[in-house]
Amino acid sequence: MPVLPADLFANAYASVMAYFYAARSSPAEIMAIVAVIIGGAFVMTSSFVKTMIPLRWLAIGSNIGFVCYGALHPSIPMLVLHLVMLPVNVFRLKEMVQLTRRISAVERKADLSGIWLRPYMRSNEYAAGAVLFRLGDRGNRLYLLADGEIELVEIGARITPGEIFGEIAFFAPDRRRRLTARCVSHCTVLSIDESTVRQLYHQNPAFGFKLTTLVAGRLSADVNRLTEALHGRSAA
Repeated sequence: MPVLPADLFANAYASVMAYFYAARSSPAEIMAIVAVIIGGAFVMTSSFVKTMIPLRWLAIGSNIGFVCYGALHPSIPMLVLHLVMLPVNVFRLKEMVQLTRRISAVERKADLSGIWLRPYMRSNEYAAGAVLFRLGDRGNRLYLLADGEIELVEIGARITPGEIFGEIAFFAPDRRRRLTARCVSHCTVLSIDESTVRQLYHQNPAFGFKLTTLVAGRLSADVNRLTEALHGRSAA
């Protein structure tokens, strides 16, 4: 005779209630139940949180809850898993808090020129004539020129020290470079990877606005150049 869904539910309910009644005689088991409920509540709450720092706090809370459950119940696999994940989440939270503090300090000083990005950037030296990226390359890094001069070959524009460049590829649908960047002289160039840029973009609205402003400025300059070229042809 097939088992009906109602029977399955009734059997599951009876098993759960029997477990709770048995647990009442064991303080350790009661604490384990409370711990796993708290851990589960943190996991469920994290489903509604969008920013990374609260998510890390919730992950740490759930790790602690499940570690307590794993130790008291006991459940060795759960204990080991969350003992491993707990320091990882604490480390990542520490990184994000430090990043947020640095960003806040920069915002108070109203300094979004690019200098504040240096702790997250890698420095490289390039000889005159070296090409950082070419038209059509996939864009996976953002650049800041620290020293020297760089030419955007296709349009003849020059990048001077302190300027950020290479950001348009992050917003392009095909993620490709629209220009070639070549060193006019010996250059010191700082770069930051796409993953870090995305973290900064999502964690700090001021940085996101600065990056969007840069893109809009570049596109506006491109439109102006195209308009001038068309007017020149019309005049000719």
